[in-house]
Amino acid sequence: MSSAASVWGSSGLAYLTGLPDGPPDFSRANVLTHAQRVAAAVGGRLGFAIDAAGLLSGRAAMLGLTRGGRVSAGRATRLLAAADGWCAITLSRPDDVAAVPALVQSDDAAGDPWPALRRWAATQSLPAIIERATLLDLPAARLGEAVAAAPRIRPWGARGPARGITGLLVADLSSMWAGPLCGQLLARAGATVVKVESPSRPDGTRAGNRAFFDWMNGEKLSYCVDFDRQAGYLRELLAAADVVIEGSRPAALTRRGLGPDDVAAGTGRIWLRIKGYADSRPAFGDDAAVGGALVGVAANGPVFCGDAIADPLTGLEATRVVADSLGRGGGELIEVSMAAVAAGYAALPTQASAADRPVPPPPLPPPARPAARLGADNEAVRQIVAQRGCLSC
Repeated sequence: MSSAASVWGSSGLAYLTGLPDGPPDFSRANVLTHAQRVAAAVGGRLGFAIDAAGLLSGRAAMLGLTRGGRVSAGRATRLLAAADGWCAITLSRPDDVAAVPALVQSDDAAGDPWPALRRWAATQSLPAIIERATLLDLPAARLGEAVAAAPRIRPWGARGPARGITGLLVADLSSMWAGPLCGQLLARAGATVVKVESPSRPDGTRAGNRAFFDWMNGEKLSYCVDFDRQAGYLRELLAAADVVIEGSRPAALTRRGLGPDDVAAGTGRIWLRIKGYADSRPAFGDDAAVGGALVGVAANGPVFCGDAIADPLTGLEATRVVADSLGRGGGELIEVSMAAVAAGYAALPTQASAADRPVPPPPLPPPARPAARLGADNEAVRQIVAQRGCLSC
């Protein structure tokens, strides 16, 4: 067995890839090898070592996840055979499950929605599935629809002098994993990172496994603000920040006057937008990975690779592009697509897919600092904004 496969196995990623009743899958071992190189480069810029294997498998260790084959390790996403190929659909939110009867145009989806979804998908073309899912705001992807692409970078304000991360003010409006990971790495590098959440719709992981939420957000200040009724406060924070991390669809902020076109683009400032795909469809890590063809190999079709693997890979990539932009002097709007990142890793050479040797589950990451309670730092954040010249705070 190659050294890459050996590391893939010991990391727990082989434990998370393959059919649940079959051998572990080693076909994507080079993904971890490349991620380790990226993490080493990013860590060199940030001033500390980054454990790529721990980032890719840490959540699964915390939640006790195992491989599910065509059911994602987190159990919210499934690979479904369509009439002309494979697709992935994610049902992670109550609204997603509620939309299934409308998607399949049948009340038979009440209760467990997956049997009805499987039957319906088998009769549909992939374009029809994605079109209808998009109309209903359901996360869905065609296997391999995305192509590898560098982050899209556009000028946003004036470029300033090159600078480091220590002392920066970062407004983190993202949720779940990819964006919060970028914010957490910047916080560890010395930035003041403000996690922004709505009181009516906080980060969904806050109500989940506490260890995971702490892992992603333990170094950040918590700022709770109503995006509609208190948009002025949020706009002032965005105008004061050196870096903005956004993970929602652009229209969600634009209709509230909180997008990059609504906020003064000061000298050297960076707006990072993390998207699922090149368009504005919703996405989660598992379906975005399928969109990028980052899947394992099994009999009669693909299987999920790792646990929501497009999320941590994108978090690493996002941190790299922010560090690079700071070195250029900023003044940039940067868009990073999770599916495109996954496609880049999917293009790496594959290895022999399976081995009968036992593999360990992923190890737990080191304990993280407890994250602040929702809104615990509102006053402190307003003082920081005021000190940066915001006269109306």
